[in-house]
Amino acid sequence: MASMRVIKKYPNRRLYDTEISSYITIEDVRQLIVDGEEFEVRDARSGDDLTRQVLLQIIAEHEQDGEPVLSTQLLSQIIRFYGDSLQGFMGSYLERSMQVFLDQQQQFRNQMGGILGQTPWALMNQLTERNLAMWNEFQRNLSSTVGQSPTPPGTGTGAGNSSKPKADTKR
Repeated sequence: MASMRVIKKYPNRRLYDTEISSYITIEDVRQLIVDGEEFEVRDARSGDDLTRQVLLQIIAEHEQDGEPVLSTQLLSQIIRFYGDSLQGFMGSYLERSMQVFLDQQQQFRNQMGGILGQTPWALMNQLTERNLAMWNEFQRNLSSTVGQSPTPPGTGTGAGNSSKPKADTKR
């Protein structure tokens, strides 16, 4: 199994990626997360694990810029759980909820991929072929009924017709 990627954080707040032997930015760390890379951030002097602090820093910066994911109300509710008897359950609950959300998102993407095919053109082709088939069926049905002569009332086997002659209802 491959070893964990280590990023060292120096007192001057610079981050050093030991795998590529180069300094990186906090945005580079965010990209590692987006890419699914496993890593840990360690204090360069003490060796303490600073991964959570760096992750919280990334969240704080992204919440401050652009469209936030976490509302003020949600953040307040999370803060209220610190020191509460249920604090231990909150983290696992949020993790499970996020996993369920991600699973549903992937399932939705798979379903949409099945509907759309590889490209939007595949869907358009399918719709066009289906519409063409329906049009051809309509034309066949129309041409088969146009050539037939209508059945005079009181004769034939059409609905409502009987083989008995109708009684004269004039008085």
